[in-house]
Amino acid sequence: MTLAADRLYEEVAYVAYHFHWSFDELLDLEHPVRRRFVEEIGRINERLSQGG
Repeated sequence: MTLAADRLYEEVAYVAYHFHWSFDELLDLEHPVRRRFVEEIGRINERLSQGG
């Protein structure tokens, strides 16, 4: 598997875990949109881990 494919699976798994969206729904997203969700989930998790 290529690095790009590994990264795609990582992004899809991360968003699916947090938002419970299906694989097909996540693949339908344009890459920049999916990356934005990954970033936002990361920010939310960071705030929660800091107690905020």
